[in-house]
Amino acid sequence: MRVSVDIGGTFTDCVVESERGSHLYKAPTTPDDPPRGVIDVLGQAAGDQPLAEFLGRAERLVHGTTLATNVLLTRRGAKTGLLTTAGFRDVTEIRRGIRNLGTSMFDQFRPPYEPLVPRALRIGVPERSLYTGEVEQGLDEDAAAEAVDRLLAAGCESIAVCFLHSYAAPANELRAMEIVRERSPETYVVASHQILPTRGEFERFSTTVVSAYVGPSTSRYLSELESRLRDAGLRGSLLIMLSSALMQTVEECQERSVELLVSGPAAAPSAALSVGGDTGHSDVLEVDMGGTSFDMCVIRDGRIPTTRDAWVGEERVATKMVDVGAIGAGGGSIAWIDSLGLLRVGPQSAGADPGPAAYGRSELPTVTDADLALGYLPAEYFLGGRLELDVERALGAISSVAGPLGLETEDAAAAIFDTVNGVMADAVTEACTKKGLDVRGFVMVAGGGAGGIHGAEIARRLGIPTVLCPPTAPVLSAMGMLTMDIGRELTRAGVWDPTGVSAEQLNEVFTQLTAEQREAFGRVGIEPDRISYRRSLGMRYQGQFHEITVDLPERDLDASERAALETRFHSRYEELYGYSLPRRTIEILDCHLRGSVPQPVAAQERAPSGARPSLADARVGERSCRIGAERRDVPVYRRELLADGHAFPGPALVDSPTSTVFVPEAFAATVDATASLRLDQGVEAEAPSELAPAEGATR
Repeated sequence: MRVSVDIGGTFTDCVVESERGSHLYKAPTTPDDPPRGVIDVLGQAAGDQPLAEFLGRAERLVHGTTLATNVLLTRRGAKTGLLTTAGFRDVTEIRRGIRNLGTSMFDQFRPPYEPLVPRALRIGVPERSLYTGEVEQGLDEDAAAEAVDRLLAAGCESIAVCFLHSYAAPANELRAMEIVRERSPETYVVASHQILPTRGEFERFSTTVVSAYVGPSTSRYLSELESRLRDAGLRGSLLIMLSSALMQTVEECQERSVELLVSGPAAAPSAALSVGGDTGHSDVLEVDMGGTSFDMCVIRDGRIPTTRDAWVGEERVATKMVDVGAIGAGGGSIAWIDSLGLLRVGPQSAGADPGPAAYGRSELPTVTDADLALGYLPAEYFLGGRLELDVERALGAISSVAGPLGLETEDAAAAIFDTVNGVMADAVTEACTKKGLDVRGFVMVAGGGAGGIHGAEIARRLGIPTVLCPPTAPVLSAMGMLTMDIGRELTRAGVWDPTGVSAEQLNEVFTQLTAEQREAFGRVGIEPDRISYRRSLGMRYQGQFHEITVDLPERDLDASERAALETRFHSRYEELYGYSLPRRTIEILDCHLRGSVPQPVAAQERAPSGARPSLADARVGERSCRIGAERRDVPVYRRELLADGHAFPGPALVDSPTSTVFVPEAFAATVDATASLRLDQGVEAEAPSELAPAEGATR
């Protein structure tokens, strides 16, 4: 049995996979004590059996969390100090010389950027290493000790050590770390050559500072979580989801906390691609609308995109991560009226506490309240009946924005619904336009607890013809975690001339990285012959600011293949941007080695054959809903009673214990052989029909 748990802003999701199939669970997130929410949802999964017995059967528990992201965005991280090369303490504040680089550099009303580490806590010490790997000046240990004492006296809980060219010569950084530990063993300390050993002081310094800033919080959380799970009966391995779509041990994650940013959402694209592949689609738009955020990933040609050019808030993070975009638009997003008297939705969220007004603990008008007021959500069957929604309280909250807008309450709810759909559609358009992609050629996989209600309406605005809602859609990130490999991504900038590096130099770096990978895997008991490697290079045209990743064969390069690398770079560049510059000089900046151990997939028993339910059996009643400008009674189907081949036109609603799917009037719904609910836009809507299931398909 394998278990995954993903903590979201409103709900904590759980998937249990065994030979008996996959089962989904949701429990409210507990922001004041996140491990308690994990234990709560595992208690649901255990059902009638003791939790210790249930956890004792788990071979592996994979956990994803947005804790590091939330700590960074809300600036609730540790008081952090920066120890750096004398004369370079302002690198993280100067950045690239452009204001508000992480958000809108043209917004003149935004205040200046405030560094995570204020200037008084950034101290330069005498030392100097060169890009050639030569140590020109050793670390002045007395000055370093004095600087550390100043930072500790100022109350710093964490210290980042960032020296010039430490990627080529890490000795000075290593000694500085020793000095910190000698003077304060309990202080959290990280060094830039361990977090991001590449060229580019700003990117390396910024990423290291972020890791130091979120490190104490995430380290304490992971220690507390592991302790509680072990006490509760977990005997199998506990692995943490990384932003690179790999899994790692708790110990490794505590040392490199920056890799926990977007930990949970990084798994959803893998699950969405699997759903798209089952239906023959390699161009997939994955969207995940949860309680707090709307995440999206544009997957082209079956390749999940990654990036080293990410911003989290206004902080530059240059570690490799799945390219997932996010905006503040979820079920808990709050509706409000701006200074111009216009209706806005988000990015503020009611979260899990106090939550939407319908949960009975607040008066905040949210998207969930609007969905309930419009009839899309079932008041009595929410979370399978474990949480009854308060319709009157939701209407009362919406009236607080309806009055100033001069609208009836239900009209205001419809406006909230339309507004948030427009915000999400615009975000998808922006993401696709930046990549030069026509979103109309993609299939959408709608995930998240609220994705089923809003997915088709977003697709209608974007002109996407097909929306897929798999049975695992409400827990898409948690489901994706069960497909991840355990592993790590290593990067190394070689000491070479970027325009004239040889095949021998590249092979030497990859040999070093491979040895480092084997040592790390050996510490957790993984034999070398189980490790799979993927090599790649960071390359760019000389004079360019950004680089692209070019894959390599999984072997050493021959001298004759050096020229072929440039041809491969031109082809990849043209694939990404539509043109190439064959006469321009190319630079090879760094080497990347991804080491991973594929995880076995649990063999699931085929469901016993039996009487196939009819569509009439699956239809459990009707619900009054807002369709267009009027109220109508629309059919309601129970998701678990639908079988492959069942088809019906919109408008319709499909309820399950963990989500609801809204089929608008312009769509027709079909259950395919994979149990996904397929919504097709613009097809001829027929009366509900009983279609024969595909040959060999099982329910």
